Amino acid sequence: MSIWNWLTTTYLSLAFLTFLPTLWAICRGTELKPGGASFDVSPHFSEEARQLLNQHYSRINGTLSFWKSEAAKNARFHYYCLWWSIISSALMPIFTQFIEKGADVKWLLTAVSIHIALILGFHKGLRVAENFRAFRHGESEFYDLYRRMLDMPKRLGDTEQEQVDRYFEQVEALRRLIRNAETDNLPTLDNIRTPQRSGPTSS
Repeated sequence: MSIWNWLTTTYLSLAFLTFLPTLWAICRGTELKPGGASFDVSPHFSEEARQLLNQHYSRINGTLSFWKSEAAKNARFHYYCLWWSIISSALMPIFTQFIEKGADVKWLLTAVSIHIALILGFHKGLRVAENFRAFRHGESEFYDLYRRMLDMPKRLGDTEQEQVDRYFEQVEALRRLIRNAETDNLPTLDNIRTPQRSGPTSS
């Protein structure tokens, strides 16, 4: 085996091995970690409010798991593409200096070119960077709001009812924001629905 064939095999092996963490995140997903004391032991709310807040959290728990998993796999693939783009950009000019050595060098250059074309194509086509930012931002914003509701509920309203209602409204707005980012800002039914008239109009 020539040095160029060895380099080609080494490059492809490293490219595959470093992709395994991304593949693991895609196949396995990511579990939510326990977040400490929650609404059921909060001194700020009545028993009825605690029940509403806990039920709401149980319904959004699946969404949070999805956001965390999507953020993790997009982050890993994003950094995989970033590092291999830098490495390959540095290697290509060096390898091209030896192109007259024969077909083995050309196979190495072909392997590097195909690898970079594939990962950059998937990175752009799947909107990896945008999805990473959207899901990570959504996850972070929710937990900031969640902790604010637990620790400083009066920042959301003066009364318990106002606090609960505003918390639900802000979570709903956040979910809509991330959904629009995930679907590349496609309009939802609520966006295109024509408002109904509140009463007859005069002619």
